[in-house]
Amino acid sequence: MISRVYGRSHAETTDALVLLQSGGLQIADVDADIGTSAGKLHARYYDRKTSPLSMADCVALATAAALGEPLATSDPPLAAAAHAEGVTLIGLPDATGRHPAA
Repeated sequence: MISRVYGRSHAETTDALVLLQSGGLQIADVDADIGTSAGKLHARYYDRKTSPLSMADCVALATAAALGEPLATSDPPLAAAAHAEGVTLIGLPDATGRHPAA
């Protein structure tokens, strides 16, 4: 997404990920268990109008749950799903400075 939305090169994106990892970001492989959990989360929480969670959102949530790690997001529907699943949330500000309420 960083490359597509912000026009960054692959090398710039890789450099950004390395920087985030040095600050503690954990990158995990998506295995069958996480993929299955993500599908179940999507089925449970997705609603086109009230909770437009993407599969990528659900993969992030399933990964945080599997690792027992907090999930950082500015997205209110994702924050609400994390709260409902008992996953610790790190609320990030959106483009207007608002934090998600869960």
